[in-house]
Amino acid sequence: MKRTTVRLADGRELIYFDRDENADRGAADRRDLPPRPPAAELRRDPLTGEWIAIAGHRQGRTLLPPADQCPLCPSAPGRPTEIPAAGYEVAVFENRFPSFSASAPDDGAADPGGLGETRPAAGRCEVVCFTADHDASFSTLPPDRVELVMRAWADRTAELSALPGVEQVFCFENRGAEIGITLGHPHGQIYAYPYVTPRTRRMLAVARAHRERGGGDLFAEVLAAERKAEVRVVGRNEHWTAFVPAAARWPFEVHLYPHRRVPDLCALEPAERAAFGPLYTDVLRRFDGLFGVAMPYVAAWHQAPVREGRDLACLHLELFSIRRAADRLKYLAGSESAMGAFVNDVLPEEAARMLREAVTN
Repeated sequence: MKRTTVRLADGRELIYFDRDENADRGAADRRDLPPRPPAAELRRDPLTGEWIAIAGHRQGRTLLPPADQCPLCPSAPGRPTEIPAAGYEVAVFENRFPSFSASAPDDGAADPGGLGETRPAAGRCEVVCFTADHDASFSTLPPDRVELVMRAWADRTAELSALPGVEQVFCFENRGAEIGITLGHPHGQIYAYPYVTPRTRRMLAVARAHRERGGGDLFAEVLAAERKAEVRVVGRNEHWTAFVPAAARWPFEVHLYPHRRVPDLCALEPAERAAFGPLYTDVLRRFDGLFGVAMPYVAAWHQAPVREGRDLACLHLELFSIRRAADRLKYLAGSESAMGAFVNDVLPEEAARMLREAVTN
């Protein structure tokens, strides 16, 4: 893999990942860009202890431009974009409208009053472009491109984890207007948080309590139980299993676990990386085949935090969609939004059956 780092016109970092060692990445960004926005701030909710990022500058981010104005396509004569090259395989760059920023001041954030603690939203946000093809999707990527994306994710996980103050690295993809995307080009994002996220903290606490009660590795036990039950398994190969969790929150939700427990993407062996792509893209095509329309989804990599719980956490991907029928979406209603108490209208065993039987192209 060839890794090339350049700077965009406003100083942001852009990294190309290529299989071709001779790829020319010397094109310069000649745009006249405005200064980078001020850093966001973090405010702690005094009732839950959770950190909330306040990032007012994100109101002005680009929203669903037409394809000929897409900022994630390669640059062309008369149409410069976020990626100066005339073509690329995988490109990662600092988000122009970040929720977390390495430029956060060291002297703290202004006190807004109230009981909550406030501090700068230090960290980093990056955009990961999976392909130069605007009309592609992750499900159409060939296995070697998926493997290149995985190597890019691992590279960024390692580098971002080494930044001062970063506590957790989260790689994810949002797909579909129904999910709330702002750009249609196939891409994902990476957040380097200055804290451990609430969901991760909760999962680690449950895994720790399970071990203290005399149990073993909770994630390994969940995987073993699902493989034994089989009824919710959607697909598997030598290194990975994809299954609908027994207590799925979302109408269609699939978790992909490696058979060997590893804390993060950096720890995967080459054979494990190679085996992930064919299974994952098959699951994505089954999502699209359920109702014959492109399925909106969130694909979220759960990795161990940088410092805590690394002996408890298990790398896995959680994929879910808000579509519950061909013409119906699941919106977060009062129980989910206000209380965090989910109600799923689709039986997980039925969802798994439908996914196994879905037509894939």
